[in-house]
Amino acid sequence: MTGFAPGPDDEPRRAGIVSRGVAAVVDLAVVLVVIGMLYVGLVLTSLALNPSAFRFPAVGVLFSSTVTFGVAVLYLAGCWAVSGCTAGAVIMGLRVVGRRAERMSVVSALLRAIACVVLPIGLAWVAVDSRRRSIQDLAFGTRVVYVTRAAE
Repeated sequence: MTGFAPGPDDEPRRAGIVSRGVAAVVDLAVVLVVIGMLYVGLVLTSLALNPSAFRFPAVGVLFSSTVTFGVAVLYLAGCWAVSGCTAGAVIMGLRVVGRRAERMSVVSALLRAIACVVLPIGLAWVAVDSRRRSIQDLAFGTRVVYVTRAAE
């Protein structure tokens, strides 16, 4: 895929609800795989430290929720700050950009990630907004655009 650098009169096409929704589902799957890998790591560590009294670790709801929240926020914020693309965004050909089509700062990526994890339904606003912006896009001045132009 080649990047698309907009000219003064040419802005990249904004992504709609379907593309962004599919990307979000892929990103959720990535987070769940990471959570599963962390649990397997916990099991293996427990087994290595005390093999004779091994039991599968029981993790509480509060602990699981906190770890899931942390993994999701760090995953989203890290991807957006480094490249603007999560795994789902790469698959769908999307990128999150700031007000002037620049890469997001670490702070704004972190705040947007927290908002996306706390209020995922904010994505639904894309379906009714004429400029295809989610609640998080409105709050943080971001846009989700296609990386390449579609053939016209």
